[in-house]
Amino acid sequence: MKKIYLAGGCFWGVEAYFKDIEGVESTLVGYANGNTKDTSYEKLYKTNHAETVEIKYDGKEESLKRILEYFYYIIDPFSINKQGNDIGLQYRSGIFSKDEKDLEFARRFLDQKQKNEDRKIQIRVEKLENFVKAEDYHQDYLDKNPNGYCHINLLDKPNLA
Repeated sequence: MKKIYLAGGCFWGVEAYFKDIEGVESTLVGYANGNTKDTSYEKLYKTNHAETVEIKYDGKEESLKRILEYFYYIIDPFSINKQGNDIGLQYRSGIFSKDEKDLEFARRFLDQKQKNEDRKIQIRVEKLENFVKAEDYHQDYLDKNPNGYCHINLLDKPNLA
């Protein structure tokens, strides 16, 4: 198993979307790449963490490519600190990992995407720092609250990989 961390706006929808993607074993919502080792939902504006989903996957390169394709598809890759109706540094887009090979894979993936775009892709690719598991009520939020807010169309899963 390997882990990749995706920040794509509100983590409720990102988590819900990836639960059914082939190769994904489990998801966990949390906060990443802030300037402190600890934070909470209420402190995000002070600690600069991004709402992030930890995705545990089977470790296969084709699974990572599929995960990144879907991630690119469900977010606005050109937006800075905004996804859907959510605005702020905590909603920035990013791909994080402790594995330098995965980070390099993500950089190459985005470089290929950039070749077909006329605007600059704004997805950060960074080493994972200060990941903090989110509060329990955020875990599987849209399963517990099916009418909860989501900026992602959870039913739109084209064959991208």
